[in-house]
Amino acid sequence: MRGRNTKLLLGIYLVLGVPIVFALPALAAEANVAQVQSFIRSIIQVIAGLAGLVATGFFVVGGFTYITSSGNIEHLDRAKKTITWSAIGLAITIAAFVISNVVTDLATSAFGK
Repeated sequence: MRGRNTKLLLGIYLVLGVPIVFALPALAAEANVAQVQSFIRSIIQVIAGLAGLVATGFFVVGGFTYITSSGNIEHLDRAKKTITWSAIGLAITIAAFVISNVVTDLATSAFGK
């Protein structure tokens, strides 16, 4: 049984190790800062847009709950909390978007294109 485990481990080492030993080096291409900057900026725009959609959805849910609460204090409090937290989340999203744009502009002016 021990010999079988040894052969199995040796086989695993050969299968995983041989490609690493004989692999050709991967040389990096020249970095294009403008492409990286535009990619990061587009990712941030997509995330901010999705966060805005989620906040809008929570505003709608909170407003619907507020309207249909029929004077029930628990439902009113829950609706007010939903609206408040969605407003806070939207404010944080907008602030993060603005800060990321400012940092990107500062980095661009400091390092050039």
